[in-house]
Amino acid sequence: MNIFLRELKANLKSLLIWSAIIALLIMIAAAKFSAFAGNPEMLAILDSMPPAMLDAMNMRAFNLTTLSGFYGLMFLYFGLMGAMAAAIWGSDIISKEERDKTVEFSLVLPVSRSHVVTAKALAALVNCIAFVLITWGISLVAVRSYSPDQVFHEFLRLEMLAMFLIELIFLAVGLLLGCAMKRYKLSASTAVGIILGTYMLSILSEMQKDLDFLKYFTPFRYFDAGEFFHSGTLEGIYLLLTALILVVCVAAAYLTYNRRDLYI
Repeated sequence: MNIFLRELKANLKSLLIWSAIIALLIMIAAAKFSAFAGNPEMLAILDSMPPAMLDAMNMRAFNLTTLSGFYGLMFLYFGLMGAMAAAIWGSDIISKEERDKTVEFSLVLPVSRSHVVTAKALAALVNCIAFVLITWGISLVAVRSYSPDQVFHEFLRLEMLAMFLIELIFLAVGLLLGCAMKRYKLSASTAVGIILGTYMLSILSEMQKDLDFLKYFTPFRYFDAGEFFHSGTLEGIYLLLTALILVVCVAAAYLTYNRRDLYI
């Protein structure tokens, strides 16, 4: 069977599980928004929260009584879930061959290692695209009763684009770990650890202005929902950093996988 199609089939269950989780999250959030919609008195709840927490969650950037503002806060969860799903897909789609003792089958196929990595990476990429489209579609269904305006639709489009770019970054990181790590069993957990570490950096850079330079080391600050909500666009410098990370990680993944010994 074609490697690409085989991997799509093998990862379908994982895609459905992640989709079910984010669908549940969106539906719960849409139900919660009913308490905030057009009700400024609910904003008094924020006054009782520590300022540091408000900064960490970027809650000062949005008016939570509007649909766009509420969804701006939701981007935190979209980014985290997209990053974790992509990193796990990227690392596991490579390392599982060694984990499941099926790498010998892949090696005897009349294709190069690079071909195997390409086919698997494309399958993981399709999963990432599908995950974003599913998130987008469920969001539109969940909020239709609130009569979303054009501003919301444009903001949601930017959110989904930003979510996809975050997925690409961590897909590339996961792919590199899956290709490079000799301790293949640790590739997925290492990828998740990197996600949590970079997320903590984003919180620190938000809370402490003198640590603002950390934003260049965490993809979660590359796509700040508060920033692109007000500007209506993604910043060019962060798009360049994203492209650089992708090129470096993907190139390193091919290089290391072609050179290292595989566990049969």
